[in-house]
Amino acid sequence: MHFLKLNPTIVYSMSNLSRSFLSLVSTVVSSPTQASADSIIDYLNTNVKLSKAQSVYISKRLSQARPPQNSWTVLNYFKQIGLSESQILSMIGVQPQILFSGVGKTLKPKIEYLQFLGFRGSELGELLSKNPYLLMCSLNKTLVPSVEAIRKIVNEEEDLMKLLRRDGNWIIQDHRKILRNAAFFQSCGIVGSQLSYLCMQQARLFVMRESVLRNYVSRAVNMGFCINSRMLVHAVMVISSLSFDTFNRKLESIQSCGFSKQETVQMFRRAPTLLQRSEKNLKVKIQVCLDKIMLPKSVLVKNPVILTLSMEKRVIPRWRVLQLLISEELLKKNPSFPQVLLLPEGKFLQKYIFEFRDNEEALLAAYKS
Repeated sequence: MHFLKLNPTIVYSMSNLSRSFLSLVSTVVSSPTQASADSIIDYLNTNVKLSKAQSVYISKRLSQARPPQNSWTVLNYFKQIGLSESQILSMIGVQPQILFSGVGKTLKPKIEYLQFLGFRGSELGELLSKNPYLLMCSLNKTLVPSVEAIRKIVNEEEDLMKLLRRDGNWIIQDHRKILRNAAFFQSCGIVGSQLSYLCMQQARLFVMRESVLRNYVSRAVNMGFCINSRMLVHAVMVISSLSFDTFNRKLESIQSCGFSKQETVQMFRRAPTLLQRSEKNLKVKIQVCLDKIMLPKSVLVKNPVILTLSMEKRVIPRWRVLQLLISEELLKKNPSFPQVLLLPEGKFLQKYIFEFRDNEEALLAAYKS
């Protein structure tokens, strides 16, 4: 029953409600009368804000539980391993079937496996409240092989845990597809740390149909990216994150600022993440660079990464500092502005502000104004 979904805005405000809910559960499973069933429906519908359909479903499953004590045993087990009442209630709201699972043969082995992976106490509760399907799937046919498949892709155990916390409900559903898609990306030259990065950033790609992935790679190749190039992974990430129409519209918005189609494609090839910005954001940044900073268009074509930086926090402040240094004739040779922009913060401050002690105060003022 994947259609059952708890309203996320109320999950964290249930601590006072959950105690009375668990009490109602105990009443229903021990005495499944129509009165007690109506009570839990009304409670879930009115106080927990579940839909009427969700409330009726949970109530029916509780009243049909055999043996009737099973649901209460499950709830007690969750409390014993450190799950909070709100976390338990969150799981039940999304996967009511959990209440009717056996502890010894069904839930406990999965819990122990997750604890072996490093999830304990409140962290285990957080994982399960967001990903209750981990307790509904088969341990040996789904959970373990899928975790092992992911482990072959990501670099660190912490990455594995992060991925399960964020996407556990669906990333573990088909380990064969995960391995097939990983093999496809590797055949395109996306290997090692790049494959791990792709999985951490867009895990959904590893459970898609391979034909869809081939289409993404084909589109990237048609725009000039090469198989086995280190830029391919970034192109695939951007292309897969945007609809076909949105992708083309963003390219057209760059062209509307005075760039040719060829120049626009060159900019995308040099900085694929450029298109992860909104059309409005792109246009504003281009206007600032061309009209305020007076950068030639050719500079942006060769260094489109400039348009991925913050205008307010990086580009304009550093431009002001550079202009002051030039006007005071403090530089022996004017540096390349793109190179100045790409310097780490500490190196920029040391080289272009602290180096000029007599002018340090004025330079800092220009930088922070």
